Amino acid sequence: MQPLIDNARTFGQRPEEFAGLAEGQSPEVLFITCADSRVVPALITGARPGQLFELRTAGNIVPPYASEYPTSEAATIEYAVEVLGVQHIVVCGHSHCGAVGAVVRGDDLNAVPAVRDWLAHAAREPKCSDPADPTVSEAVQHHVLTQLLRLRSYPCVEKRLQADRLRLHGWYYEVHTGAVREHRGETDTFEAL
Repeated sequence: MQPLIDNARTFGQRPEEFAGLAEGQSPEVLFITCADSRVVPALITGARPGQLFELRTAGNIVPPYASEYPTSEAATIEYAVEVLGVQHIVVCGHSHCGAVGAVVRGDDLNAVPAVRDWLAHAAREPKCSDPADPTVSEAVQHHVLTQLLRLRSYPCVEKRLQADRLRLHGWYYEVHTGAVREHRGETDTFEAL
């Protein structure tokens, strides 16, 4: 913890770099990814403050849209699309994902009931030909595509897609190599950016 505190103490010593941020935000991208500490959107993309609007959830899960039961995730997506006017939404899954791995392996999650219920509520079992693969890459990539489909159930997203004012992107990040792959619709594969 101490190195984090030390950095936080010196971080604000360059106010000229941050003064413009007080005027508001206009990010172009909503970046939806896992809460995993190894996945750092600004590091992966090189984004500076104000460039990414982030939504981090266990397993980068986008819950199904249900207006009668608002969620933090739905509020974040709606705000990004309707208020901030983002032009792109990236759903970024990652290798070695504990959430997707737990679903694929059928892990007993009774000791963590909130996690168990979140995964049961929001994630169908992703396809995986080798559940013993520690990267769970096939399952994570399938899971990313499922989340992209779920985004389309959000009225604000579908409206902007129909108006050609929003694009959806599916990414897969390898924590062990740093490589990023994007889903290509024409080949239905994840390929290097």
